[in-house]
Amino acid sequence: MNKFLIAAVLATAGALSTQAQAKLQVFACEPEWGSLVQELAGDKIDVDVATSALQDVHQIEAKPSLIAKLRRADLTVCDGAELEVGWLPMLIQQSGNQKIASGAGSFMAASQIVTLEKPTQLDRANGDVHPEGNPHVQMDPYRMLTIAKALDARLAQLDPANAAAYQQRFADFSTRWNAAIKRWTAKAAPLKGRNIVVHHNSWIYLTTWLGMHEIGSLEPKPGVPPTSAHLASLIDITKSSHTLAIVRAAYQDPKASNWLSEHSGVTAVSLPFTVGGDAQSKDLFGLYDSTIDKLLALTKSPSP
Repeated sequence: MNKFLIAAVLATAGALSTQAQAKLQVFACEPEWGSLVQELAGDKIDVDVATSALQDVHQIEAKPSLIAKLRRADLTVCDGAELEVGWLPMLIQQSGNQKIASGAGSFMAASQIVTLEKPTQLDRANGDVHPEGNPHVQMDPYRMLTIAKALDARLAQLDPANAAAYQQRFADFSTRWNAAIKRWTAKAAPLKGRNIVVHHNSWIYLTTWLGMHEIGSLEPKPGVPPTSAHLASLIDITKSSHTLAIVRAAYQDPKASNWLSEHSGVTAVSLPFTVGGDAQSKDLFGLYDSTIDKLLALTKSPSP
């Protein structure tokens, strides 16, 4: 065989081998989706997570490093329901990667489930209202399982060579997750019926699952920073409602919740909200463990 032909054959074989071994490149907008896709895909994918638990994902700076990550992505996995509308579309446009702009390369978690708090009419005077419903879906374990099933199918669609591996990993995750749901639900029983004040309306999926009640928000309207007058108006209801806690996410400024705590006698608590939000929340399982443990610890404290 001609040496040039041999070289060509070897080069083609090498290119095909490299292509076959190439991993699916996933861009996760939030830590919870980076953790979930890792559960479902393991070493079959490479995942870049755009944000951390200490960032407000409503407002993310369009950094060149994020554009570079999107440029090489085969799949974006994000909350959706317009949570990332202020930055993700612009980043995708600047990346020039049309395969993740829509279709199979774009996976929005909120689109896979029935969302809560979907407005019947839109009025910006009501604050930062999401037309497709509340996008903070990661604290409902049942919805998370539905999302995981849909995401697993999407991974298999984009990477059919590893479809069997994805299916097996989802089956394993599903078994462990369902067992954890039973454990969490039983453990969290003392939280049913308890009242909380929240910083932002991002806890509805958790409170609905656990049967808790949000009796007030530090924000006068969603996305509007707390004001002195509004915080003062919350003192009486916080005091009189046997409120368990004033809840904020790890990324939120503690000043407002601490002020209300000082004036009401109700404990202010920071919950992880997503993977990486505290030392225990190293993955999705740890996120739920930590959240429930921190709330349960407050039930053992004397009421104000």
